[in-house]
Amino acid sequence: MICSSSLRVSGSGSGTRNSPSPPAISDNSDDSQSQVRRIKASPQLNRWSRARSIRSGRKLDRSAVSTELRDKSGSPVRSEPEIELPKGDSRSWSSDDEKEVNGGKPIFMVSDGTGWTAEHAVNAALGQFDYCLVDRVCPVNTHLFSGIDDVEKLMEIVKQAAKEGAMVVYTLAEPSMAQFAKQACQHWGVASSDILGPITEAIAGHLGVSPSGLSRWAPERQKSPLSEEYFRRIEAIEFTIKQDDGALPRNLHMADIVLTGVSRSGKTPLSIYLAQKGYKVANVPIVMNIDLPSTLFEVNPEKVFALTINPVVLQSIRRARAKTLGMDGELKTNYCDMDYVKEELEYAGKIFAQNPVWPVIVTSKAIEETAVIVLRLYHDRKNRCSMPRISKRY
Repeated sequence: MICSSSLRVSGSGSGTRNSPSPPAISDNSDDSQSQVRRIKASPQLNRWSRARSIRSGRKLDRSAVSTELRDKSGSPVRSEPEIELPKGDSRSWSSDDEKEVNGGKPIFMVSDGTGWTAEHAVNAALGQFDYCLVDRVCPVNTHLFSGIDDVEKLMEIVKQAAKEGAMVVYTLAEPSMAQFAKQACQHWGVASSDILGPITEAIAGHLGVSPSGLSRWAPERQKSPLSEEYFRRIEAIEFTIKQDDGALPRNLHMADIVLTGVSRSGKTPLSIYLAQKGYKVANVPIVMNIDLPSTLFEVNPEKVFALTINPVVLQSIRRARAKTLGMDGELKTNYCDMDYVKEELEYAGKIFAQNPVWPVIVTSKAIEETAVIVLRLYHDRKNRCSMPRISKRY
């Protein structure tokens, strides 16, 4: 059985890696049919199959997927046949089935680790199709299969992708597994993309050494969890939490980065995100008629970053915040009034103008994108780079 999306696929029970050489494709199935071993299909995968067949109006061509993959000795790597689509299934459909029928095109993301790289690469690529994903002109369903470190599970996923008409995107560090995925997808006519392979080969050529072929989470690559980097990140997170919302302003000189801006301009989430990357971050709120701490103007101005935001967006965020705090009822407040929002932003803008060294960043993008801007400026100033960059030594 294989699981996808939010369900993690574990590795083999023995905890060892199967490292087969890339098997050859063979259509010689006369002698192998007697060795065929049927398996019980996953109910979830059966629902997917029914939904896909109804939406597309086609049935699975068993002749195209019943052939087997064989290793170099000619023995079947996996001998179960493809699961047949049910014919004339008169059972009532569940809400999950209905969602699958009305769903989008599937993309299978396969990884021998956590799947983080594959998932983020696919999400970045899907960002180029926001214009149709939002309007549901070309909806997409992504399914993550993580911890896939043996050929049998990989082949089962590729066969399911062939049945559903899915695309397979994979990050498999072991060359034999990546080659198997490529051959299997070609054999069953599945669109595929190897994310990790091409860049690994390019770096190997650049460095003049061979890659290890091990997953990031392979036991051979596991370092002590109590590394220097681990303690640095923990220290940064603890510092950032203690410095949130202007607390302990006397410690601003200890921060790597200082953020300042009006309430709900994104200071806290950005601070926590940067802290998880190992940066000590302090944030100072700007509130009208309340003096800013003197230490904000005493620290190195090159590590202070001013945050601003569109007033309409800020008003909507504050309204949502006020609602969660129960401030949207009888309690009267100007916290969400547009006039007050604009006045507060203008007040903050005057402070920013008086400190021209502070870069002003509009927090209208995702936290990750805003963090990239902050870190690029931070490293440019710290390293005095001639070209904008974020540097890290391995």
